[in-house]
Amino acid sequence: MSSVLVTGGAGMIGSNMVKKLLVNGYSVKVVDNLWRGKKEYLKDDRDQYVIDMDKDFYLRDLSIPGNCDDLTREVDYVIHFADIVGGIGYVFNNQGSLFRQNLLINTNTISSARKNKSLKGFIYIGTACSFPENKQNQYAATELVESDLYPAMPESAYGWSKLMGQYETKLMEKETGIPSVSVMLHNVYGSPADYGVERSQVIPSLVRKAIRYPEEDFIIWGSGNQSRAFIHVSDVTDGILLSLEKGLGKDEIQLGPSYATTIREVAELVVKISGKNIPIKFDTSKPEGDKARCANYTKAKDILGWQPKITLEEGVTELYNWVSEMINQTDKSLLKC
Repeated sequence: MSSVLVTGGAGMIGSNMVKKLLVNGYSVKVVDNLWRGKKEYLKDDRDQYVIDMDKDFYLRDLSIPGNCDDLTREVDYVIHFADIVGGIGYVFNNQGSLFRQNLLINTNTISSARKNKSLKGFIYIGTACSFPENKQNQYAATELVESDLYPAMPESAYGWSKLMGQYETKLMEKETGIPSVSVMLHNVYGSPADYGVERSQVIPSLVRKAIRYPEEDFIIWGSGNQSRAFIHVSDVTDGILLSLEKGLGKDEIQLGPSYATTIREVAELVVKISGKNIPIKFDTSKPEGDKARCANYTKAKDILGWQPKITLEEGVTELYNWVSEMINQTDKSLLKC
């Protein structure tokens, strides 16, 4: 049985990845500092942990050098999700600290991987935010291809920090021979998710606002004309699993649909799912980030045999139901106090 270390494995994508790996016969270890992840994300439908939390879960800060050395020695593969990220407000209000922390997390994890000479593969989880700003500055989205990455000019410190980790992964592969691939994700959504006010990303944020309305206004940051290639977490973990099996040594592979959906359209979909009569408001004083992007996923299709399956309406409905359940549970807990 092959073994995998998942960094950031208690996060939204990481926890889903852990469960998919286990179903497919891998043994899994998780390291997470729980800055954004939660231990309960690693539970199944029966409220049981899917891994042995005493033996296979490690609460560690990967920005500290050497904190991953022993863990990479014990596994065949590493899938590196761990990073500092949040919604657009958090990203642009914390660029310096976010950039520095991600550089440390990435370089320390990659350094630890280098020390395991028998490591069979390393997957770095990158982001479409690393593509140049000038490829995303028109509201009419063009399909990005992996070769668009350079010359580099990401819009945000987050995009730069993730690109630096991607570059260091290539250096490690070249110098050690450890087969690697950088899987670049477009805008991932799904459950479990951080739907809080400070760090939630756009879809869980809009879902929370719709559920709480009219106690909370349904406000969109920016014009609503900005668009993204939204991809459900289940499709993403399918792609990463295929990358583990077929993608190592293939440089960068992006996962995302070939079309972009405007934030206005997402908001209208959330309102429709809510069944409420909710007026949509726009705050154009707030940043909206890159204007548009979507993926030419030809490489993922040709190498991995991957393509997205979950429709946006299916995925957002699932997330809406999950967030609604979480908020109801919280409200019931408060009533008991």
